[in-house]
Amino acid sequence: MLRGWCAFFRPGVSSTAFHYLSHYAWMRVVRWLRKKHPRTPWKELRRRYGGGRWWPAGETTELFNPAGVHTTRYRYRGAAIPSPWPLTG
Repeated sequence: MLRGWCAFFRPGVSSTAFHYLSHYAWMRVVRWLRKKHPRTPWKELRRRYGGGRWWPAGETTELFNPAGVHTTRYRYRGAAIPSPWPLTG
């Protein structure tokens, strides 16, 4: 879902929104982990679910980071946009 949202809004000026979304997703996952394991210290959770790093990751998967998506201001479309005026020649 995060990937699709970022792909849709990538052509706009949305870098700040992507950074906010990255922080929000990270906090939701961390809160879920803390609630799932209430007596486990944070260092142990980081080692177990983050591979020793801060970003949650498993052996084969990693939480998608929206802040890593590069935004493009305008997409070059070439002749894909038809002209409403007839060509005179």
